[in-house]
Amino acid sequence: MINKGKLLIPLNMLSPGQKAVISEITGGEKVRRRLLDLGLNKGSVIYVIQNNMGPIILALGDTRLVLGFGVAQKVKVEEI
Repeated sequence: MINKGKLLIPLNMLSPGQKAVISEITGGEKVRRRLLDLGLNKGSVIYVIQNNMGPIILALGDTRLVLGFGVAQKVKVEEI
């Protein structure tokens, strides 16, 4: 996906140690609502702690979150 000349990739494609900004969340209403409730919204900066092609551990500020691989695929990010 391309957004204003920048490449958007699914969150589950990031490697540990990478930072990214959330650009969009795809999927159904329940998934979008759950991610928003967790604080993952457009413009949020996340840091990948672990990604072993299973559950992904993220840092969002001082908070640590664990997302399943399929849910993480619905979060489109831009690397920073």
